[in-house]
Amino acid sequence: MPEIKPRVELLAHTPDPLSLIYAAFRQCYHAGEVADMWPSLTCGNIPREKQAEFVAKIMESGHASPIEHVSFTFAISGVSRALTHQLVRHRIASYSQQSQRYVDASNMDYVLPPAIAANPRARERYEAFMKEVGNAYRDIKALLEEDGRGFSSREDARMVLPQAASTNIVVTMNCRTMLNFFEHRCCTRAQWEIRGVARTMLRLCREVLPEVFDHAGARCERLKFCPEGEKFTCGRYPLPEKRG
Repeated sequence: MPEIKPRVELLAHTPDPLSLIYAAFRQCYHAGEVADMWPSLTCGNIPREKQAEFVAKIMESGHASPIEHVSFTFAISGVSRALTHQLVRHRIASYSQQSQRYVDASNMDYVLPPAIAANPRARERYEAFMKEVGNAYRDIKALLEEDGRGFSSREDARMVLPQAASTNIVVTMNCRTMLNFFEHRCCTRAQWEIRGVARTMLRLCREVLPEVFDHAGARCERLKFCPEGEKFTCGRYPLPEKRG
């Protein structure tokens, strides 16, 4: 039952994402059929800079639905069940998660929170508990197998597994959902683990589509003030009432 670190990989994204967003925006304001424009976009006849300028101008007006036509798919591994419980609350997305019902957790990996890792006594107690969880899982699974449960013994033995248990998940989100995800999960108030994963995802999105994601992140990045209120602000940006 070793400690594990998170890994985030961009598996795929919509081809020609900026051109597709540009085409979708243009269709909203263009009398003709955008399908006739598409060959010019894909062969580079309309410069990327012109597309980016048009997209930025329309998005500044608050019209953002056309960016939903572009999606990103990530493989996220070595994260806790606590993280994925938060992740799946972002409902306009698709998820495929490793099943504890079918995957044997006898040698379960687990996530070690930094605050616990930095405290020797807390770490010792935490790791002892993880070891006991592993023993309990294996014992219960074996007893159920003796009872004839066979493969299905895993679905009941998994009940002892903690939120720290490592899991792997594939996630697909469209651009608009991702902007919302980053606003909430890149904030310093977000839980440390999902915040780290979100910031890695944002970096990968910026490499592909900087025209949409260069100014993405916590809400304060866009607003230039902290919307969390005096009780929860981290102090990076001023509160609305204290702006000069």
